[in-house]
Amino acid sequence: MFIIGSIIFIVYVYFLLTIIRKQHKIQRKENNTIYDTNDLDGIGNQGRFPSKDQNSN
Repeated sequence: MFIIGSIIFIVYVYFLLTIIRKQHKIQRKENNTIYDTNDLDGIGNQGRFPSKDQNSN
């Protein structure tokens, strides 16, 4: 009985970790397309300085 329960538990944990890993990959892929690498503080572009090319108009 203990062996059957252990097998069911191991299979359950395996599939649980597989689902978590797949969702983590999906979430990481979605965040890479949305993430702004210049926005380090997370409040948008309020603290950015304009480049010199924009000031030379």
